[in-house]
Amino acid sequence: MTSKLALFFPFLRWMRLVNKDTLRADFFAGLTGAVIVLPQGVAFATIAGLPPEYGLYTAMVTPIIAALFGSSYHLISGPTTAISIVVFSTLSQHAEPGSPEFINLALTLTFLAGVYQFAFGVARLGSLVNFVSHTVVIGFTAGAAILIATSQVKHITGIHVPKGESFLHTWGDIFSNIGHLNFSLLAIALVTLVSALLAKKYLPKLPNLLIGMVIGSLLAMYLSQFDPNIPLVGEIPAHLPPLSSPDFSFDTMRQLAPQAFAVALLGLIEAVSISRAVATRSGQRIDSNQEFIGQGLSNMFGSFFSAYAGSGSFTRSGINYAAGARTPMSALFAAVILMGIVLLIAPLTAYLPIAAMGGVILLVAYNLIDFHHIREALTFSGSEAAVLLTTFFATLFLELEFAIYMGVLLSLVFFLAKTSTPAIPTLSLDGEPGTPHRKLVPLDEKPVKQCPQLKIIRIDMSIYFGSVNHVVNRLSTIVENERIYHILIVGTGINFIDLAGFEALIAENEKLRKLGGGLYFVGLKPNVYEAAARAHFVRCIGNDHFFDNKGQAFHTLYHHHFDHEICKTCNAQIFEECR
Repeated sequence: MTSKLALFFPFLRWMRLVNKDTLRADFFAGLTGAVIVLPQGVAFATIAGLPPEYGLYTAMVTPIIAALFGSSYHLISGPTTAISIVVFSTLSQHAEPGSPEFINLALTLTFLAGVYQFAFGVARLGSLVNFVSHTVVIGFTAGAAILIATSQVKHITGIHVPKGESFLHTWGDIFSNIGHLNFSLLAIALVTLVSALLAKKYLPKLPNLLIGMVIGSLLAMYLSQFDPNIPLVGEIPAHLPPLSSPDFSFDTMRQLAPQAFAVALLGLIEAVSISRAVATRSGQRIDSNQEFIGQGLSNMFGSFFSAYAGSGSFTRSGINYAAGARTPMSALFAAVILMGIVLLIAPLTAYLPIAAMGGVILLVAYNLIDFHHIREALTFSGSEAAVLLTTFFATLFLELEFAIYMGVLLSLVFFLAKTSTPAIPTLSLDGEPGTPHRKLVPLDEKPVKQCPQLKIIRIDMSIYFGSVNHVVNRLSTIVENERIYHILIVGTGINFIDLAGFEALIAENEKLRKLGGGLYFVGLKPNVYEAAARAHFVRCIGNDHFFDNKGQAFHTLYHHHFDHEICKTCNAQIFEECR
């Protein structure tokens, strides 16, 4: 009964692990997470174009639902930088950032993204994220980091930049109006940034971003006596997430559906990749489908409690694990403690300068850029470098959701190009007849003798619609150039054959049959043979063309298909039967 209920309420699986020791460990891990997410939540909401409190609402609501219905014991969900910048770029073309209309659209976008994610999980599409390469994520994140930094330049310089300006136009406005630079704002941002860096280095156990914001605020209070026009964030409402409602009108849903898909995909990539990364250290097994469901429910539920689109946070999840979290109760503690903190100190945000927030966001943006993996991708191969650079520049100069699709599409194109030309080495037996344990070896590794009547090849990848042409060309080359009409395919490297592959092989066998030869198969994997039987491939080719081992294949071919007149004058004599 419990196992059946756990299908719908997965938290029942880990609830039995909760005891006094785990509660203590999870409480302190949650306390650490709550303190860390306080400045992050405000910063991420600012990036998304939403009032600061919406980042905190997201950090209160989404981690609870994601923890209860996800599969990871250590993943902490909430607002993230990448999704925040996508939300801003997507919605700023429809409404003024920070306006009631913008907030309503953000809630609707969040609900739709949650629906997509939940549907993917229910449909068992957890492997979907495997088609988004890590290189795409790195390129997109690096581009998003630069966009995030660009969006804050106006706040830390005081230079006016019109709303909705592109990446290039923003920097053009900054450089053309550099004479209007406000040194007070620049000093506040730099002092905040440097203070946060120093705190991280010398006080690693304390919340460095929070320390930086406090020091930046103190400097702003001092400078305000010389410059009274230092803009402040303003007081955040000291209450729990209020009820809200997405816009369910048909026009709005249709308008946001494509962008919501991009947000959903990005959120799933973040959540699953982060939970897997932490699981490699914790030893836990992750159910991607359940993680999809947890993320979907958290966004759907959150949209009714003033939370915008969230996902897994690598920083908070890593710190949660490092702080000793044992169960998802740490995420629940973090959310509840954050609620208490907000109720107590929310009025203090009235003294927080926007420039200090800009300094914090610059640091967050810099930490997003994975220089190590970027360097590896650029030097590993041309295709990886192309995917990285294409995604990076598409993020800077095109619509963000299109950049994700473009990176994924290019990754798939390179993958298909690679798998469409499988290696097909020619094989022959090594050693003289009578030698025990003789093996088939590729001729490019060792130039051994070949039988003039039988061509032995090995196909080292699957035979599907993309690779059929390459396989057929290889078979045709053997027939036309070498005049060999018996071809034995070693199938140990074939993982699957689709209908296009079966049809092409049947056609090639028919051509060889007319020439007095045929196609033969040895060592096919059981699942491939079963698929061949279901597709009537075995019946069309002939059951006597399939062999379990090479000895059986050579014996049958020699006695039933070889021209023994040719065998009498053959100098190769590589088979036992030739003796």
